Order: sequence, then C-alpha cells, then structure tokens
Amino acid sequence: MKLYNEEEVLKGLRDETPSVQRKAFEQVVNYYSEKLYWQIRKMILSHDDANDLLQNTFIKAWMNMGLFRGEAKLSTWLYKIAINESITFLNKQRAQNHISMDDEEANLSERLETDDYFDGDAAQLKLQKAILTLPEKQRAVFNLRYYDEMPYDEMSDVLGTSVGALKASYHHAAKKIEEFLSRD
Repeated sequence: MKLYNEEEVLKGLRDETPSVQRKAFEQVVNYYSEKLYWQIRKMILSHDDANDLLQNTFIKAWMNMGLFRGEAKLSTWLYKIAINESITFLNKQRAQNHISMDDEEANLSERLETDDYFDGDAAQLKLQKAILTLPEKQRAVFNLRYYDEMPYDEMSDVLGTSVGALKASYHHAAKKIEEFLSRD
C-alpha cells in the first residue's frame, strides 16, 4: 500500500487528466474518511447521518476542488466543510423538529443513549453527555482540540476564529464539562 503524500495528491488534483484527478481524490477519501467521520459523528451522534454528511463533505470537496487555493492544508479545508455540514444539518434538524436550543441537549442525549453503535462505558457516556451540553461551535472546538489534538492555528483556519478566542472557548468548554462531570 502506498503512503499518503499530500504534495503528490495535490499535484494529482490539479492535473488536467480526469483519471489522475479521480485517483488523487480517491487517496484523499481513503486517507481522511475515518478522521472526518468521527469529527462529524461527535457532533451529530447518528451513525447513518454521519455517513451521509461524510459523503456530502466529499461531494462538496470534489465539486469545489477548483476553489481550493492551497493557502491552508487540505485537511483544514476538509474539516471546515465537514463542520459546516454538521452545523447546517443540526440547524435544519432543529427547525424541522421544532426543537428549541434548550431541548436540543435532551434530544441529543436521548439519541446517544439509544445509539446501537455507542459502545462506551458509563464514564464515556457521561463525558459525551457533558460535551452535548456545549453550544455547537464550542463542541467543535472541544472535539478538535481534545480528541484530534489539532493545533489552535489550524483550528483557527477551520473555524474562522482567532486563536485567542479558540483558547478561551476551549477553556470555557473544559470548565463546563468539568462542572457537569462533578455533579452526581
């Protein structure tokens, strides 16, 4: 199996030959699918919805590849698309189901508890419930930093927010989660 080389892949994506572009994009999909799936899944919770949004993310990336200027890393651009797709999905779902922001936490928490694909123990369930209490953007910041260990400067490119604001957001998120976990 060939190792993923982003420079080579970007060269392939910019190639004029459609078969070379498809082959390069196939490498992108193979390399980033799992990472993006879990980022989406942490926000959406539903396995099926996460799969759909992952597919939408790659379709948008493929359709807009000509707009990718290479000013940021490809991963940054893909994460940005995935997070925007997730937030859009959550907003549509909330509007369709007439769920207020306050009720959304209970709705997501219930979905987590009944998720056939969740295989964590009680402590992991409690942590996930704590994360669900965070607003969507703060949840994204927490997940990117805590689980993906993404540097703040890269996160700044993904979320379009200053590094200082992201550090503050992460700090507030961690405090909220700590308070939630310390309750009985």
